[in-house]
Amino acid sequence: MFDPVIAPSGTLLGLLQRGRGDGTLHALTAPRAEALAALNHCVLRDPRHDWQVENRSLYYARLYLDLNGELDAIEAHLFDPEDVLDTDESRTGLALAVLGHLASYGRRDALALLRRYAAHGANWAWALDELALRDDDAGLRALAAPVLARFPADPEGEAELAAAVRDAFEPRPWRLWAEDPRPSIAARVRAAQETGCFDRWQRQMRPTGPRPDWSVRAVFEWAQQGLDRGAALHVPAARCLVAVAGPEDRPEIVQAARTGIDGARCTALRYLADGNDPDALDLIEAAVADGTSVVVEAAVDAFERMRSVAAVDRARRWAQRPDPLGAAAGRMLACRGGVRDRDLVLGALREAVRGEGPDAPTLWTLVDGAGRLGIACAAPVLRHIYRETASSHLRGRAARALAATDPSFAAGFAVECLWDCEETTRELAARHAETGDARVVERLRRLAADPAEEAEVQTAVRSRFGPDAALGRPPANDRGGRPPAG
Repeated sequence: MFDPVIAPSGTLLGLLQRGRGDGTLHALTAPRAEALAALNHCVLRDPRHDWQVENRSLYYARLYLDLNGELDAIEAHLFDPEDVLDTDESRTGLALAVLGHLASYGRRDALALLRRYAAHGANWAWALDELALRDDDAGLRALAAPVLARFPADPEGEAELAAAVRDAFEPRPWRLWAEDPRPSIAARVRAAQETGCFDRWQRQMRPTGPRPDWSVRAVFEWAQQGLDRGAALHVPAARCLVAVAGPEDRPEIVQAARTGIDGARCTALRYLADGNDPDALDLIEAAVADGTSVVVEAAVDAFERMRSVAAVDRARRWAQRPDPLGAAAGRMLACRGGVRDRDLVLGALREAVRGEGPDAPTLWTLVDGAGRLGIACAAPVLRHIYRETASSHLRGRAARALAATDPSFAAGFAVECLWDCEETTRELAARHAETGDARVVERLRRLAADPAEEAEVQTAVRSRFGPDAALGRPPANDRGGRPPAG
């Protein structure tokens, strides 16, 4: 799937693509046709850079409900001839997830679309998983015949059916079908279930990889074999060295970390760093200076995992280096540095935004660090990241950091965060949003009554309405929110 094109953050489409709370608020005040056009654009052209992690479906489903939106565009998308040609889950997954939420809210047209797509669509397994959570037994039983008809009654078809049963995310339909009164259906499903269980057992009985009797050299060779076929195995190989290597093997491992081929060098660097070897930091610095890109990446990753005082001290020396090791040093100080490191972390944060933009992967750790260290003068940069990033997870981290650094957060961004697409961001807002804005109390009550809302969000909402709650201001002694994760 190609990276999505994200509209500017100041437009209705850009806000909805990012999943920002302001997207919903603007859509509800925009002309209905314009709002529905932008909403359909998002649902039919998934705007997420990482669609397996970021949330949008409940956010978009709620907006369909608020706008009383029709589902004609989703229906046309699902049953377009392209569905046969492009079977990637990312083409239809978001639309199916939105329909699932709408079905749970009682939209019968959404339920009917899911049933029809499960019977005839290419991404039928996703639709079936959505129905497994929302449809009744009769509706699921009616799908048994069309779903099983997808699998020819020959050895290849039965093998595909067994794999589908084994890999199903939601087993409920298959369990119902295994008890179907029609012998032809029940027998096929039970046979597929038994085959899937046998396949799992066979895989467990055929372990591959290192064994306890391997030597250090054999572990290095295994790591290189993985690298040759495109699989990075240096991390499990380093764990194997813990079981295989003894004190007498240290010179060989150090030499591999200094001059070994890529697989051995990556493995040795990871092993020495994890063990806080006294030479690890110098070897990491040398690897960044003269190693291949694979070795540099492994060395930087190994350094960031280190927990020693010596590693933090070295990070202070490296933080201003204009290379991957300098960036890693900034991230280490963000995670494990102290108050004395605020300026270095702030500098790394500003440099990352200037050099790589508001979606740079390194910002995740640096944003958390700005909040953890309470860097008040980082607030302008954090607000920029909040507004511009296309990642709803990074925006949520920026919101947590702003709660710890920006006194205006509770009356500002926290209000719109009540409508955010990420439940962790809504939870943060539920704990901090001031109720001077008349919309806040109404929104909190709606979240508390919404059966689709996450339990953590509803717990946060109830904490604001409890007998001891100070509704209208952030919780006492918790102005900065909970510590950032990770």
